[in-house]
Amino acid sequence: MSDGRLMIAPEVVRKMLDEQFPEWRDLSVRRVEQDGWDNNTFRLGNELKVRLPSAAGYVPQVEKEFNWLPKLANQLPVAIPEPVALGKPTADYPYPWSVYRWIEGETASDHSVRDMNEFARDLAAFLHALWAADTTGAPEAGDHNCHRGGDLSVYDEETRFCLAGVTDDIDAKTALMIWERALQTKWTKPAVWVQGDLSTGNILTQNGRLSAVIDFGLCTVGDSACDLVIAWKFFSGVNREIFKTTVNINQGTWNRAMGWALWKAIRTLYYAKQDSIAEEQRAAKEVIEAILADVEHCT
Repeated sequence: MSDGRLMIAPEVVRKMLDEQFPEWRDLSVRRVEQDGWDNNTFRLGNELKVRLPSAAGYVPQVEKEFNWLPKLANQLPVAIPEPVALGKPTADYPYPWSVYRWIEGETASDHSVRDMNEFARDLAAFLHALWAADTTGAPEAGDHNCHRGGDLSVYDEETRFCLAGVTDDIDAKTALMIWERALQTKWTKPAVWVQGDLSTGNILTQNGRLSAVIDFGLCTVGDSACDLVIAWKFFSGVNREIFKTTVNINQGTWNRAMGWALWKAIRTLYYAKQDSIAEEQRAAKEVIEAILADVEHCT
């Protein structure tokens, strides 16, 4: 157990696989190098992976992905995870778990992307396809997905609390203005699909181009704004403008997107400061400064 999350040993995974899916008995099991927060992830041979929720709060993601990813796959221009099997809880592990096809690729970074302008257009095209996907019967935002796609005001109290603790580190007055402006608009269009955590760690590239988007555990239907946070976390300058232009959404949605980015960055900065984690503080400040500079550029 770490930070309230389960850390599962490969031996436990091996035992569950042998009991429930003996056809994979001869495939090796090894933990992936870059594990996520919500799940423990293991390679199963060369073609599969096993994902096991690290806490009870992440369990709803298992069935949601299993049910919805196959329906979304043929509506999107790049690969997304393909569920293969659904595992059951055992005496050694208390939650349902999943087996997926392995998707090759490098996580998106300055080094893995060959042309950031091209990448900005490709990612915007992915979002347009996601927003056009059929939402019939799809889950709505709530506690199960940290309210991604829902109303930003759910984080108002937390944002103001954390902002009060970092006033010496950033331009808190402008940050508060951006936050309050974000709260003034609401999503009024029909709900669209939201990936929920469109960060570089969940975006894969091959040959320098966008090739896959993974980890749809926070997906839902609702307000698209939360999927635009990457504009300030990864893009800059010309490629940020290309992303914005190609995405082509209204200013109110951009304002809420800034709010989502600001909430997460201020929260990260506050807690990283409490724990004296310099690298996280630096990264959070960079995002906040990008948002503040963007506001100045547009005024």
